[in-house]
Amino acid sequence: MKSITIHELHRSTGIPLIDVREPDEYAAGHVPGAVSLPMSTLGEHLDALPDEPFHVICHAGARSARVVEALTARGYDATNVDGGTGEWVAGGYKIEY
Repeated sequence: MKSITIHELHRSTGIPLIDVREPDEYAAGHVPGAVSLPMSTLGEHLDALPDEPFHVICHAGARSARVVEALTARGYDATNVDGGTGEWVAGGYKIEY
């Protein structure tokens, strides 16, 4: 499984970011530009995923890792963000509400 750190995510540009946390978690603060596609409903919204490579984030990296494994098996070019939004905040990076 491909993965990146929050620091690599911060430096990356032009790559879509999918946040798989639940709506209340996303609303409480997310990485700027992240698109909310909750893990619990992702199977119903596969058509909303980008055709190009994209990153996947959750709070700590466990849910996003499971999602990346499942999507990679389906042929998607997905990369997990290790440490997730929690580490993003701890790293001092800004979030959106």
